[in-house]
Amino acid sequence: MLYITRKEQFNAAHRLYNENYSNEKNLEVFGKCSNANWHGHNYDLFVTVKGNINKDTGFVVNLKLLSQIIKEFVILKVDHKNLNIDVEFMQGVNPSAENLCVKIWNQLEEPIEKLGIKLHKIQLFETEKNIVDYYGES
Repeated sequence: MLYITRKEQFNAAHRLYNENYSNEKNLEVFGKCSNANWHGHNYDLFVTVKGNINKDTGFVVNLKLLSQIIKEFVILKVDHKNLNIDVEFMQGVNPSAENLCVKIWNQLEEPIEKLGIKLHKIQLFETEKNIVDYYGES
């Protein structure tokens, strides 16, 4: 079994807040990330898949195909968008890096499995200091 990772990037805005909290409570819990005027990140997305080497190609997966899937099912939906407002798969979810990572997994798992491989890990760099890893456990 081999693991291979594809890196993609996107830029998105969001606001972390709980509508049941007062503005003061949101500021206390989420800090500057609760700014009513939004804020943004330059995200780095790492998608790791696992499988066996295909004897005919020498690949675990054709990285061009993997990149196309990531772009179609995630990047085109989130890049230069507001995660709170514009992204259908994020509706009703506070767009923390953790929630975003899980939702990205949900977008990619099925189309990647159609390639005959398994999704192993989603790693999302929200900033160089804030990184989330998700392996598909709920």
